[in-house]
Amino acid sequence: MKYFLTLILTFTISIFSYPQTNKYFDAPFGGGGGFIAGWQIPNVDQLNIKLKEVGIPEFSSGGLFTTGGAGFLYIGFVKNLRVGGMGFGGSTSKSSSINNINREVIYSIGGGGITIEYTIPFVKNIGVSVGGTLAAGSLSIELYRNDGNFSWNNIWNDINNGSTSNVSRRLENHFWIFSPTINVEIPFYRFLAFRLGTGYQLSIGNSWETENDQSISGIPADLKSDGFFIQAGILAGFFAF
Repeated sequence: MKYFLTLILTFTISIFSYPQTNKYFDAPFGGGGGFIAGWQIPNVDQLNIKLKEVGIPEFSSGGLFTTGGAGFLYIGFVKNLRVGGMGFGGSTSKSSSINNINREVIYSIGGGGITIEYTIPFVKNIGVSVGGTLAAGSLSIELYRNDGNFSWNNIWNDINNGSTSNVSRRLENHFWIFSPTINVEIPFYRFLAFRLGTGYQLSIGNSWETENDQSISGIPADLKSDGFFIQAGILAGFFAF
């Protein structure tokens, strides 16, 4: 029995201490999760047209920074297939002041859902996975115009008589997301891996609402979250590619 336990212990230590190039499995397995930073490139052309009209600087067409997390687990009974989850969110803003009137717009995007990927079997030592994301997402545009003079009584007077220079609006779009993706995980230690990936976000649903869940008509059809994205991050877990 003592010899048997010593043999098991020796074998276990050898698995975790040998270099990544030593293979004991014929398919990737394991899983992990961690922090993911991204860069999302939605279409803001129609929004920029309106911003220019009201004297607010335009948003860059180059995209915005997002943060979030992702994780996955190889399911085992289907070789090279893994499932997981992800979530992300980010915002950017522009503002101006004209004749002591402040104007600002905040553009926010986010979402979360499940991922299904297949790891290419002939690539060794790193994980190259193709697949897709199914998620729910939201896009919001917040608009503000005010003179900077706020008080408890003035706020209620604004509600009562409607004669005010202080205006705010929130436009929000909820939708479903499908994103074809490709991700590369490079283990730099058995329990840590660096991820680099890209994909294209496709949104389904163009119904917009404002305050009190009131619907909005006339929203341009191409004011969507659709666009390319890139992502990078650090994952912790167990990785055997």
